[in-house]
Amino acid sequence: MVTPVADSVDIASLPLPELTAFVAGLGEKPFRAKQLFKWLHQRGATSFDEMTDLSKALRERLKAEARLVTVEKDLEQRSVDGTIKYRFKTHDGKLIESVYMPSPDRKTLCVSTQVGCAMGCKFCATATLGLQRHLTPSEIVAQVHAVNREVRANEKLEKLRPLTNLVFMGMGEPLHNFENLKVALGLLQSEDGHQFSARHITVSTVGLVPMIERFAAETDVKLAISLNASNDETRDRIMPVNKRWKIADLMNAVRNFPMKYGRRVTFEYVLMSGVNDSDENAGELAELLRGLPVKVNLIQYNENPGLGFNSTQDNRAATFQKLLEQAEVPAFIRANRGRDIAAACGQLANVVKQEGVTAP
Repeated sequence: MVTPVADSVDIASLPLPELTAFVAGLGEKPFRAKQLFKWLHQRGATSFDEMTDLSKALRERLKAEARLVTVEKDLEQRSVDGTIKYRFKTHDGKLIESVYMPSPDRKTLCVSTQVGCAMGCKFCATATLGLQRHLTPSEIVAQVHAVNREVRANEKLEKLRPLTNLVFMGMGEPLHNFENLKVALGLLQSEDGHQFSARHITVSTVGLVPMIERFAAETDVKLAISLNASNDETRDRIMPVNKRWKIADLMNAVRNFPMKYGRRVTFEYVLMSGVNDSDENAGELAELLRGLPVKVNLIQYNENPGLGFNSTQDNRAATFQKLLEQAEVPAFIRANRGRDIAAACGQLANVVKQEGVTAP
């Protein structure tokens, strides 16, 4: 991986209009910008030398005045269930993780948006890292390009974009890095890029209420809210964000969220034994969501050593689901993927689990 020049232009973070202006500043015709954009965001090029339909002179100029930010695969771990966790290293040595989850009808990638996270959720391993920095748009999309290359090679596929679905549920709070996220979404959805459709992209948030309003107005992809509690007392204890924006504030944001064109809101609810999984909690949750066109994904907690939380058992999870369905709230118990390689929800913390040994 080439280390980018600090004061050069991060070319893979530029939307096509800005890239066109940059190319024009080099004295090139506008069509060159579209060629360059396709190399960056259809083919996922990792060097200017790959761009063979650009003149050698232009490629040398690009090397001098632009930087092509990529991520380098640092580690790959494979789960017994087919999940693959990739650890990537950024140009400045930071480590981030992305999780590939294949299934018969889709190929989903869980994408990170920050190095670490600032939200401090008490049950989440990523929170133990703190926030180290935001990822740039180029670093966000580079995860997608890198895993596309891996899937093409591993599964012997010809398609430039074998991935079908993206979920922004990896390391970090996506709406805390909203400006960079928004640019990255535009690059991934571009007709000159990978053309991901809005209905195949989901962004998760712990509940940054003002940013939900911006997200609703400035993007067209789906929203998932990590709720994890049915009352403020519990949510205050396990999710510090709730001390600023209470559940009522969050629910008002959901009521104002535009649901047209198939857009929807999913609530994620991590079930933790003795914390939020009682019959009373199920009743409170049903009351909160009554009449809203939403669904609930129930996730049995993926245990993290030292954090002090335990997973809800199967029978209790099934009862919780049944109580929601009896209250006419659609609820599904989501299968946990990649638990054996610390790749499941809430476990991304750059930790390697191998043969019973845990190491950073």
